[in-house]
Amino acid sequence: MNTFTSTISINKPLTEVYDFLADFNNHRQLMPDNIQEWTSTRDEARFSIQNMAKLALKIEERVPNQMVRIIPAEKPPFDLELKWSLSFNNDHTDILFTIGAELSMMMKMLASGPLQKLADHETQSLFNILNKA
Repeated sequence: MNTFTSTISINKPLTEVYDFLADFNNHRQLMPDNIQEWTSTRDEARFSIQNMAKLALKIEERVPNQMVRIIPAEKPPFDLELKWSLSFNNDHTDILFTIGAELSMMMKMLASGPLQKLADHETQSLFNILNKA
């Protein structure tokens, strides 16, 4: 399993960050511009990546104020898991976003850069959105 991680700290209460991430309807705001045809509920999201693939994801596990784990709702091009881990330190929330992907050697060469970029984009978007609020 290949892992791609990104971390940030936000000057917001843990519950506010968790509540945002626990609802898949909010995740559209975290995605890059090449995400199209987004539809979501609190528990699932479906979208396409421009010129690449269609994905269906679901929130598999929620641990209040600690973690949100996301897995494919349908068979993806490769096995995938996304996980938001949260912890509170003094006056800010620390966030670790992990993308785990089972990639063949060829897919690793093609997808490693974009997956790391996605991890960084999502955490930076979360930081920007919650700091405006």
